[in-house]
Amino acid sequence: MMNAPRPGNEVERLRALRSLLLLDTPPEERFDRIAAFAASEFNVPIAVVSLVDEDRQWFKARVGLTVCETSRDVSFCGHAIMAPATMVVPDARRDPRFADNPLVTGEPHICFYAGAPLSLPNGELVGTLCIMDTQPRQMDRTDLAILGALRALVTEELQRREVVS
Repeated sequence: MMNAPRPGNEVERLRALRSLLLLDTPPEERFDRIAAFAASEFNVPIAVVSLVDEDRQWFKARVGLTVCETSRDVSFCGHAIMAPATMVVPDARRDPRFADNPLVTGEPHICFYAGAPLSLPNGELVGTLCIMDTQPRQMDRTDLAILGALRALVTEELQRREVVS
């Protein structure tokens, strides 16, 4: 397993993430609706709005997971925030970065992952909108466009200061 790398702008990225004042806050319908729509639209058991903190990825919204965070070291999202393009892992069991990851070999048995990085105005990638499945999958251009549009909705909500339920 390859631990999630750290971006070169990690200090600035963490500062931007924390300025959102969203870490460890209660669930909000505005994020929950987007995660639920993503799970339904892509017919996947898991969809998450994740925020990648210093040592963990924390889930602002989640469908199909009971945990609210995981270690950053084992997170797929920690890899996804290394570049602005959507990261797609068709079969994590065959990907050397993830094949022996405990999230692949054990619960929730992630096989497919697609994570669209959430970018703030200065370019900091603070998390992802991601979908996961226990079966291998592919994504086509239409799928990537839909996930990108949903990512844009999450990004807009991240930048809203007021809480909307």
